[in-house]
Amino acid sequence: MKTLADLRAMKEKAKREMTARDENTKYRIVVAMGTCGIAAGARNVMSAILDEINKRDIADTIVTQTGCLGYCDQEPLVQVFQQNKKVVTYGKITPEIARRIVAEHIVGEKILTEQVFMQN
Repeated sequence: MKTLADLRAMKEKAKREMTARDENTKYRIVVAMGTCGIAAGARNVMSAILDEINKRDIADTIVTQTGCLGYCDQEPLVQVFQQNKKVVTYGKITPEIARRIVAEHIVGEKILTEQVFMQN
């Protein structure tokens, strides 16, 4: 990269790639990683989700993180977004339950009702 034009071209390419990736995703999993979530084990939950997605070679799911969602007593929190469906927020998630979310909700398309904190 030698010029401002090169930098702008790189930015546009990255934006196109991100848009294409978003359009090809069926699910977006968001792990709350505020200080309360991290203290409750959100890092281990995030690692379990990423590991399970990699093991199953799932390509239509993006995993991201966010800050505190304001429900500290329910941490670690995991949200599952799917186009044209309600957002499912799971509460008090362990790494084992995180793996079940991938296996049952993402792969099997079945919500783990016993772990749902909120659905909107």
